[in-house]
Amino acid sequence: MTRKLIAAAGATAVLGLAAAAYAQTAPAARPAAATPPPGPMIAGVCTYSPERALFASTVGKSVATRLQQLAAAADAELKSEQTAIENELRTLEGQRATIPQDQFQQRALTLQQRAGKFEQKRALRTRELQATQQKAYTRVATELQPLVSQTYGERNCGIMVNRDQLIYGNPQMDVTDAVIAKLNAKITTFPFERERLDTPAAQQPAARPATPAPATKK
Repeated sequence: MTRKLIAAAGATAVLGLAAAAYAQTAPAARPAAATPPPGPMIAGVCTYSPERALFASTVGKSVATRLQQLAAAADAELKSEQTAIENELRTLEGQRATIPQDQFQQRALTLQQRAGKFEQKRALRTRELQATQQKAYTRVATELQPLVSQTYGERNCGIMVNRDQLIYGNPQMDVTDAVIAKLNAKITTFPFERERLDTPAAQQPAARPATPAPATKK
């Protein structure tokens, strides 16, 4: 039983929670490559990088910083609880030879249950941080949408291509910086806290649409 308890209490890498929750926040660095001279501009064709607009904007950077803060706070909370469980486990192991076997087994079982609840809490915090990240960046994307449309019209774009999907493109056709400038002028930060998924409201299933009443026969 004590081996299982050690696995439950000690195998959880709490300090990796921030990295795990933040793994999808910033784009991975791309290897540098020699860029050939740009070709001619194509009239009516614009390129735009949703990824760069999202993460290079002032509000995007603010969101990233806040997510790191929330993840660090969750790490600290979990680390404290994990340390308490591990200390109690070591104390119990040290008393194995001096307390009755049935008492040892009961305390070990209680501690194992506590470690199991801790693991559930750790998984919950990870889901909460992921939900927080998704909600925050959805807010930024919502703020960006009308600005992209506005820039599309201002630049007389006949077509707008996702710059993140292109290998090369004439930078003069890229409107990303113009969109970022508009977003920076519109919003630079907004407050948000970690989403809570353990509240009654979060646990309730979504309301089903009302079933229409059957038509009355004439």
